Amino acid sequence: MKTALTIAGSDSSGGAGIQADLKTFSALGVFGMSAITAITAQNTCGVTEIREMDSMIISAQIDAVYTDIAVNAVKIGMLSSSMIIETVAESLERNHAKNIVLDTVMISKSGSYLLKPEAVDTLKRCLIPKALIVTPNLHEASALVGFDVIDMKSMKKAALVLNEMGAAYVVVKGGHLEGDACDLLYDGKEMMVFPNKRIRTIHTHGTGCTFSSAIAAGLAKGLEIKDAVRVAKEYVTIAIKHGFSLGKGVGPTHHFYDLYKKAGLI
Repeated sequence: MKTALTIAGSDSSGGAGIQADLKTFSALGVFGMSAITAITAQNTCGVTEIREMDSMIISAQIDAVYTDIAVNAVKIGMLSSSMIIETVAESLERNHAKNIVLDTVMISKSGSYLLKPEAVDTLKRCLIPKALIVTPNLHEASALVGFDVIDMKSMKKAALVLNEMGAAYVVVKGGHLEGDACDLLYDGKEMMVFPNKRIRTIHTHGTGCTFSSAIAAGLAKGLEIKDAVRVAKEYVTIAIKHGFSLGKGVGPTHHFYDLYKKAGLI
């Protein structure tokens, strides 16, 4: 059984964060493990409270996994502060982590800051150079590169800059583009566009977490980067297409749609 470790925040509503990552790993046939960096009180309407975990317990969680279990891939999500970023970076270095997927989580869909603005430079300095692949959306890419990323031209420019920061591969996600939701993969040599017709739905809670953890699952199973991104794109597209209403706000994607369908549950 291949394994993947998610290092991220907890979402009490179950649609994003650690919960979405573990569901994605399971749906794609990978055994999931976790190190929680923060606890959020949130639901489909937004985030109401955030509590950071202390550096000792974050480090201890990561070490506990690595000293006992072979980790085939790592997905990093919400890190919240410079202290947490530095702790995670040191822990991954100490444990010789491989196949690191960095989802540069900064702001929730409801507008809550999940990464303190002053910690952006720490993220760029400590973790982007350690990542095999980084997966920012347009807003996150803009914050990282220092210019507006709004279309395919600026996405390509941002991918070049992020690669120069140290990430071997870059996926700039186009979910916030006007028109089709096209993602861009840059491998340091060539650009590859993954086109996708926009799915008209509001139920997209956790899409970024799901996509990045699906990439990590693919890497854990030995897929090449391009194939891991392609499979992850296909998986998250189905999950978004079959997202559902839950609560009073933005509902989650359907992580287990294919499995439920095969089991005759839908």
